[in-house]
Amino acid sequence: MKKIVIAAAIIAAGAGGYWYTQNGAGSSASANPLLDYVPADTPIFSGQLKPFPLKAYLQSISGNYQQYPSNALAEFGELDSPMGKFFVSIYQQYMDGIKDPALLLKTFGFPDEIKPYFYTLGALPVFKIDVNQADAFWAALDKAEKDSGVTHEMRKVGDVDYRAYALSDEASTEKADLLFAQKDGILTITFSTSITEPELLEMAFGIKKAPQSLAASGILDDIIKTHGFKDDSISFINHVEIVKALTSADSNMLSKQLTKFFANESVGEDPLAQIRTPECRTELTAIAANWPRTVAGLTAFSVTEKESHMAASFVVETKNQPILAAMQKMRGFIPAHLADIDSTIFSMGIGLDVNEVAPSLTAIWDDLQKPQLTCAPLAELQAELSQQSPAMLGMFTGMANGVKGMSVSLLDFKMSTQDQEPKLESLDALVSLSAENPSMLFNMVKPFAPMLAELQLADNGDATDLSPILMLPPELGVKPMLAIKGQHLVVYSGDKGLALANKLAGEKLSANGMYSLSADYGKMFTPMLTLLEMSGEPIPEEMKMLKDYNMRVQMSFDVNKQGLVIGSVANSKATEKK
Repeated sequence: MKKIVIAAAIIAAGAGGYWYTQNGAGSSASANPLLDYVPADTPIFSGQLKPFPLKAYLQSISGNYQQYPSNALAEFGELDSPMGKFFVSIYQQYMDGIKDPALLLKTFGFPDEIKPYFYTLGALPVFKIDVNQADAFWAALDKAEKDSGVTHEMRKVGDVDYRAYALSDEASTEKADLLFAQKDGILTITFSTSITEPELLEMAFGIKKAPQSLAASGILDDIIKTHGFKDDSISFINHVEIVKALTSADSNMLSKQLTKFFANESVGEDPLAQIRTPECRTELTAIAANWPRTVAGLTAFSVTEKESHMAASFVVETKNQPILAAMQKMRGFIPAHLADIDSTIFSMGIGLDVNEVAPSLTAIWDDLQKPQLTCAPLAELQAELSQQSPAMLGMFTGMANGVKGMSVSLLDFKMSTQDQEPKLESLDALVSLSAENPSMLFNMVKPFAPMLAELQLADNGDATDLSPILMLPPELGVKPMLAIKGQHLVVYSGDKGLALANKLAGEKLSANGMYSLSADYGKMFTPMLTLLEMSGEPIPEEMKMLKDYNMRVQMSFDVNKQGLVIGSVANSKATEKK
């Protein structure tokens, strides 16, 4: 079973790439016919509201997979489970086709533009995607059957015929099946178990509409308006509906399914009994009301055959003003160049107002202590938390008084070989510590670093060579320079490092973020792989895949008036096939 789960996870990872890349041109969120079949109380939803240019997107990333080895999934091909081999076969067909987008679309019968949806009917997951050549998709499943020895059973619900693949053993009393159906150009993938009712499958296959639909609820339009997302694709996790399901027996579709499942004698004691009490229902409902949803949407989008660029935000919504205000006070300074994913090979920045850390965490801790909870599991957590006061942090943060953030940026590097050994020829990089008074901060640190005791720094930006202090040999190719640039204590190396340090000198401290991380895969790995080739050392197949990988990514974390925000940016450019 474990191997089946691993293989299924591989399939999910491939499908997950499409979720992140959703866009196109269309009307408002609530005008999509498929939304009539999604219940408003669905706990999880991710939908493509406008057609996404799948073929163009695949063309823009296909060059990144030219080095993909044909035997990369050989280990999974040796799974002793037929169903595991079935999943691997499907994914192998996907990876064989991703180098050639036209072949991939032909293999699975997908059109040039798609509108995939993922949601749950209570606990039942449903995935939908457009197909314009259903026979091609069935042929892909037939090949997977041939490769694995798995067979399917044809079933019917309403006017829809569907394939069912058994996931459970024949001897098992609890049955679970993987289902595939096609209706009106839409492929549906879902599951069924021993307790799945036919009416639920009718809704999953698009035969029966939801009594209270997501389309009529206005939820998607509200998310778009509240967070300023593009109306291309929206995702959410509804914490309120999940809490309803956990704390009551029949408040929504999920709660009814859980009640039915745990009523089964083979399950044993109901694990939800402890929180399905009036006290827990009241207190957990109040918490969910304060943290109602996690939502996601695109903030920027552009896809052509030459380049794809997407930016998305994931927001944990909160109405808890004391906690939100405390976290906003901790926001620090992130240098501007960290937002430009084309300017560095790798960069990381932490924005944190050290002066506000202890009082803000104390304010959050105080808020979590009230009101006094009576729900047993929550009361236990609250009691444990009460013994972990953050007040002591003030003693440690006082050493870094005035610090607003720090960053590390790798701008360029060159490597070569000498006597068959790798050698660093040059390094362009910048490390910065941003503070209200960097000169004072440096003088505070000197007593703890004897090597810096005699070092004097000027406030006019003049730099001091750290090579003698660090005893770095000239042949290393690195000459670190220490300087104060404006409100920033910096260590830089190389001409690019100096240029960026001078640019940073003009940036005033502002509370503009909490965390940022970016990487350019091509610039990071290609020089190292070229060096390995020059040295004659064998290169693992997994590393070959990263050569000429033309993709840049960025992750960030911040707090705004809606909640906690995780940002994500991905940029990929088509490269010449090899």
